[in-house]
Amino acid sequence: MNIESIDLNLLRLFDAIWRRRNVSQAAEELGLSQPAASQGLGRLRRQLGDALFHRAPGGVQPTPRADQLAAAIQSALSLLESALQAPADAFVPQQSRRVFRLHLSDIGEARFLPALMALLRHEAPFTRIETAPLPQAEIAPALHAGRIDLAIGYLREVTDTSTRALLTDVYVVMLRHDHPVARRWRRSRTAPGHDALGELEFATVRSHADTLRILNLLGLQDRVRLTAANFLSLPMTVQTTDLAVLMPRSIAVGIAPQRQFALFDPVLPMRELSVAMHWSRRFEHDPAQRWLRSRVAALFPGG
Repeated sequence: MNIESIDLNLLRLFDAIWRRRNVSQAAEELGLSQPAASQGLGRLRRQLGDALFHRAPGGVQPTPRADQLAAAIQSALSLLESALQAPADAFVPQQSRRVFRLHLSDIGEARFLPALMALLRHEAPFTRIETAPLPQAEIAPALHAGRIDLAIGYLREVTDTSTRALLTDVYVVMLRHDHPVARRWRRSRTAPGHDALGELEFATVRSHADTLRILNLLGLQDRVRLTAANFLSLPMTVQTTDLAVLMPRSIAVGIAPQRQFALFDPVLPMRELSVAMHWSRRFEHDPAQRWLRSRVAALFPGG
């Protein structure tokens, strides 16, 4: 078929449906009505001679032809958007007043923001950072729609994005320093096993579901006594109770030197975690985003 017969807006519609797997959500993202999106999809189907998407529970699934087209269409849209934006949006860090929006959990803010803000103070002093913690299911759509620039964290369920590993970490068990189990483990000088963990009661974090998955795999889900909204509320709770918490080591070691906590390396399933930054291929060539990604990668080159 002749490319001159294709409406660019239909390619944007295709991209949104392919990413969202839902025509209604794609229409909402693009500011279209449901009938307009359906009519546009019908036009594209006729022009390409393929159904492109089939009905599926909760939305649609792409055909093999749609999957084949998706990467090329996304790359073309990204290049076009970058070319159109570049003259007006040339990014000069020392002069820019750009607002960067990031997905970060509370634990991510504690780990990444101090170094990032110190760097921005010197290299891009007029820029601003806003964090917007999102459920994992909403992160990729927010990146593709441009509502956030980067997502940083242990985001195992986030797919259909470009990624770069920043650091690796492991889970440890944190107890108050004078916890009776902690005293016994220190005397034994051996890594706590499954039976030893079964002596504890735990606090978990709703936004960090893998800690609960680990306890489920160990058969210790009935030992959970507290489910909190975020990690940073837990140190005071651990300090004043007999509860234990599974926490990434890099965060825990910042707390433990206060001699109020004890850290242990038990044998755990899913013990390792990889923290990465995620971004949309649609904005791969955006100069401001490229600069920000390069600076974050330079600050945390552990990947």
